[in-house]
Amino acid sequence: MPHDTSLIGTIVAGLGVAFLMGALAHRLRVAPIVGYLLAGVIVGPFTPGIVADTGLALQLAEIGVILLMFGVGLHFSLKDLLAVRGIAVPGAIVQISVASALGIALGLWLGWPFAGSAIFGLALSVASTVVLLRAMQAQDLIETERGRIAVGWLIVEDLAMVLALVLLPAMLGSRGDEANAMGLLRSTAIVLLKVTGFVALMLVFGRRVLPAVLHWVAHSGSRELFRLSVLAIALGVAFGAAVIFDVSFALGAFFAGMILGETQLSRRAAEETLPLRDAFAVLFFVSVGMLFDPRVILEQPGPLIATVAIIMVGKSAAAWGIVRAFGHSNQTALTIAASLAQIGEFSFILASLGVGLKVMPDAARDLILAGSILSILFNPLVFTLAIRWTRGEEAEAPPDAPDSPPPEREAARTVLIGYGRVGSHIGTLLCGRGEALTVIEDQKDRAAAAGEAGAIVIVGNAASEGVLRQARIDTAATLLIAIPEGVESGAIVRRARAINPKLLIVARAHSDEEVDDLVRRGADHVVMAERETAARMAERALRARG
Repeated sequence: MPHDTSLIGTIVAGLGVAFLMGALAHRLRVAPIVGYLLAGVIVGPFTPGIVADTGLALQLAEIGVILLMFGVGLHFSLKDLLAVRGIAVPGAIVQISVASALGIALGLWLGWPFAGSAIFGLALSVASTVVLLRAMQAQDLIETERGRIAVGWLIVEDLAMVLALVLLPAMLGSRGDEANAMGLLRSTAIVLLKVTGFVALMLVFGRRVLPAVLHWVAHSGSRELFRLSVLAIALGVAFGAAVIFDVSFALGAFFAGMILGETQLSRRAAEETLPLRDAFAVLFFVSVGMLFDPRVILEQPGPLIATVAIIMVGKSAAAWGIVRAFGHSNQTALTIAASLAQIGEFSFILASLGVGLKVMPDAARDLILAGSILSILFNPLVFTLAIRWTRGEEAEAPPDAPDSPPPEREAARTVLIGYGRVGSHIGTLLCGRGEALTVIEDQKDRAAAAGEAGAIVIVGNAASEGVLRQARIDTAATLLIAIPEGVESGAIVRRARAINPKLLIVARAHSDEEVDDLVRRGADHVVMAERETAARMAERALRARG
């Protein structure tokens, strides 16, 4: 029986080669994104060997963008969004204008028509959603002021690009005719009305219906149905926003996540979608790599260098200047500038539009794709250098989280990682006995609860060596790992043991394999929840009978 295996082949080739190249990148201490991009080049149509379906890969990448923005929305409240509108709106507009002007100048210098040069400039002005969020998450900055500004900036860019994609065909067809000019104004008004209608619908109707649906499913007791409902809401709202309101998939998914983020089930929703988010985000980078034709480097070296310079220097310099002009610290300005020093998914759409309208040459599209690949390739390095450059400056306190411990306070003897269902009970017991306790937690609501219980709180990912050192793990006596993720716990144990060889480490596990792995990595004691529960239940039953 014949089978159509193009979709399966694309997923297998994309994920399989991405795994190999990602593992190699990790081994070489390079950002995994680099491996994923090179995997795309390997399975792309411009290199010999495996050739995956580029069209299918791009559609799979769109799912990755939807799920990623949905996850960001779960942790990003409307209050956070409105708090940064004063810098995000004017900042994004000025930065788009500067980058577009530089792109237009380069296009005219290369002999392209003005319309094509304008589209080329717009394509160079908008950052990739996936790359920016991955960079922020890797440095645990999403919950900080810098993270909120970057996400707000990104949303304004998305709205601007949505408007451009709708108006450009009408503008290029107007030719100065008064009737067509009126049509252009009408199109602009319709787009603004649709965006306003979508936002109003989500804030008024969505805030009541979506949480109610999620709570009803949660009370059914079916984990499978709950996971399915979360995915249906994320994908359904994103698709409906694009089809009905002409809003981007990413923006629709973000608002869906932001609405659900106000409910008590937001954490569970984030956990249920995490595996799919990671898998499809990888497919996004693979799909970008598949579009890259290495011959561009040899055939157009000068224009390519100029394109990359606009993306990584011109645009970033504009963003840095704008943030500083609004009175923010150099640390915040450098972080925003570094996070925007790349281009992505909207750039590809604009490039296709320009070529389809026959106002932009194929060479411009090739430069956009090559510029995207190279900027994404170097962005992790630029971002890391920016963070290190500002590491000596005063660290900003995360919003609504307990203040950092005063320097004169003695470091806690016990460090607790995770303040969820298990960690919160441990923290309550230790703080109730007067134990000096430091809690590492990456979710601000749990961090706030730990602070209220009397613990010193570090907001961040405990798998990061910098976060462990910030918690003074080098002087602690005991480390308690209460998170349920065995793989992450193993990495924490290894790094903590390297920093403090005399540390007493007690970890949590859910299987014999996890117990063996944690012990092998350096844990002194590992508590297996199922085993302890079984022993306690049997003990109580025997006592009740005896």
